[in-house]
Amino acid sequence: MPEMNLVQAINSGLRGAMRENDDVLVLGEDVGRLGGVFRVTQGLQEEFGADRVIDTPLSESGIIGTAIGMALHGMRPVSEIQFADFIYPGFDQLVSEAAKYRYRTAGEFQVPLVVRTPYGGGIRGGQYHSQSPEALFIHTSGLKVVCPSNPYDAKGLLIEAIRDDDPVIFFEPKRVYRAVKMEVPEEPYVVPLSEAKIVRAGEQVTCVAWGAMLYEAFSAAEEVAKQGIDVEVIDLRTLWPLDVETIVSSVKKTGRLVVVHEAPQTCGFGGELVALVTERAFLYLEAPPCRVTGWDTPFPQTHEQEYLPLAHRIIPAVIETARY
Repeated sequence: MPEMNLVQAINSGLRGAMRENDDVLVLGEDVGRLGGVFRVTQGLQEEFGADRVIDTPLSESGIIGTAIGMALHGMRPVSEIQFADFIYPGFDQLVSEAAKYRYRTAGEFQVPLVVRTPYGGGIRGGQYHSQSPEALFIHTSGLKVVCPSNPYDAKGLLIEAIRDDDPVIFFEPKRVYRAVKMEVPEEPYVVPLSEAKIVRAGEQVTCVAWGAMLYEAFSAAEEVAKQGIDVEVIDLRTLWPLDVETIVSSVKKTGRLVVVHEAPQTCGFGGELVALVTERAFLYLEAPPCRVTGWDTPFPQTHEQEYLPLAHRIIPAVIETARY
């Protein structure tokens, strides 16, 4: 079984899905000849041709709108938006059209569309190349939202997203595109779009994270273990539909919850997770739930390490929660 990084695993997932189903195609800015800004689609146009790996004009609204039309006619397009920060011109197409078709047509029409996009900080990209807008899409009924943290999950989740009959927003943590390697099967396989994963078992504090922040949460858990604090770390993998049962079960065991995400705190997904846990496990809580997040400011380039909820910010939050 070969070792792959996140870029290679996603490329392998796309390649496998396109070989498996002729209706799968890729479109976006520079995805063909260049292979995308991060080279995730490199080599696909050579194998599948320019009719299935399409270099588009610089128009996010056009990319997503075209993909919606293709999906309505039975194809399974995978759109790439170069950075999540650039997705906003296509936001209306996603929330007003793609997310609504199944409901407005009483199930007669489906939009099996995947929108891939790199998100988050870690590359010193500043405010226009570092945002984490997942909460906007989770808030939109009719969209599924996925955010893998590692190569194995990325390939399996992507293939499952392509096979899914609903529109899926697929956030890729560019901070770990090439920083993490693991064994990934060459053949296609799926990871369900509904299951979180406990990546570190623990008894005293539940820590929930996704994407690149999973590694920071895990690092913090390992560090506080030296002080006798046992942290259970959960990787959400799919943000919506949410595996709330895994989170609640963990909190009922530990009595404590820390949520970590890159997006600003106010109206971030962490607030919804806290609410869901409080509604379902209030009598089990032994400390107030805690959020460790980005700040309520534009993403700074020069102070990126202070903005991101890295391990050095997670550790004191876990300690305070554990000792409350």
